[in-house]
Amino acid sequence: MSSRLELALASGLVLSPPLSVLGPTPAQDLSALPDGTQVVQPFRPHHDHFAGQGFDTVARSDAPCADAIVFLPRAKAQARAMVADACRRASGLVVVDGAKTDGIDSLLKDIRKRVTVEGPLSKAHGKIFWFRADEADFSDWAAPEAQDVGGFRTAPGVFSADGIDPASALLLAALPKKPGKVIADLGAGWGYLSAGLLAREGVRTVHLVEADHAALDCARANVDDSRAQFHWADALTWKAPENIDTVVMNPPFHTGRAAEPELGQGFIAAAARVLVASGQLWMVANRHLPYEAALSRYFTQVAEVAGDNRFKVLHASRPRR
Repeated sequence: MSSRLELALASGLVLSPPLSVLGPTPAQDLSALPDGTQVVQPFRPHHDHFAGQGFDTVARSDAPCADAIVFLPRAKAQARAMVADACRRASGLVVVDGAKTDGIDSLLKDIRKRVTVEGPLSKAHGKIFWFRADEADFSDWAAPEAQDVGGFRTAPGVFSADGIDPASALLLAALPKKPGKVIADLGAGWGYLSAGLLAREGVRTVHLVEADHAALDCARANVDDSRAQFHWADALTWKAPENIDTVVMNPPFHTGRAAEPELGQGFIAAAARVLVASGQLWMVANRHLPYEAALSRYFTQVAEVAGDNRFKVLHASRPRR
C-alpha cells in the first residue's frame, strides 16, 4: 500500500465501499483496500497490472461511489480534472495522495480555499489529505469537453496537450512522399503523425498504437479515416494484426522527471519485431539520447536523415532476425 495511505488509515481515516481509486501506479499496493474497489487507470500497462491483481479495472468511470482516492499525476490540469471527477462521483470522502514533485502542496493550498481539509499527513516527500465531496463545488476544474490545438483535439495530461510537438513536426516533414502501404504509429498520442501519414501517397492502413486511453480517444476524433485502426495497447507488447511495412514513432523517454533511454530502446525492439524483413523505421528523438547503438543492434542499416540542435530524425531498415 502507498506509505502515505497506510499512515492515513493508521491515523483514523476510514474508507467506505464502493471505493474508486483514480490513477494508481504499480508503485501503490492496493491489496488492503475493501472488496469491490474499482481502479480507474487509463494507461494500459498500469491498467493491466491492477486487472491482473483481480481489481475491477477500467479506463474511465461514471459510476457513483462512496469514497474516492486520487493519486496525483504530474500535470496540473489533469490533477484538477481528476479531483473534479472524484467529487462528482463520490458521496463521501475524497482522498488525495501525491508527491511534492507532482505539485501536492500547490493543490492542497487551492483545495483549502474551498473546503475544510483533514490531515494533511506528510511522509516520503509527499502529503495525503481528505475532505468531504459534498462540501465544495469543483465542477470548474473538470476537463473541458474539447481542447483545440491547431485544429486537433487534445486533453489535459496527454503528451503535447498544448501544442504540436516540434519533434513530431520535424519527423513528419522528413518522411518520404510514399512512406509504405501498412504503417504502425507506435505511441501515436492524439494522432498528429497518423493524420499526416494518411495524407501521403500509397497508404493503405495506419495502425495507431497508444497506451493512454485519453490520447487515443483524441486520436479517434482527429483521424477520421476508414484506413485508420486504433489500438489501446502498450507498444512494447503490441501484436500486429498484419504485416507491417513501416513504423513511425516519437517514443517517450521518461515516466518520471529523469530521462529513461531504455523506454525508447524498448520501442526500437518492438518496431523491429513487428516489421517485415524489408521494413523501415522512422523515428525522432532528443539529440542527446543514445539510440544509435540500439538501432544498430536491431537493424542492418541506420542513418540520421534530418535534425536540428534539439532533435534528430533516424531512419533504420531491414530488421535483424
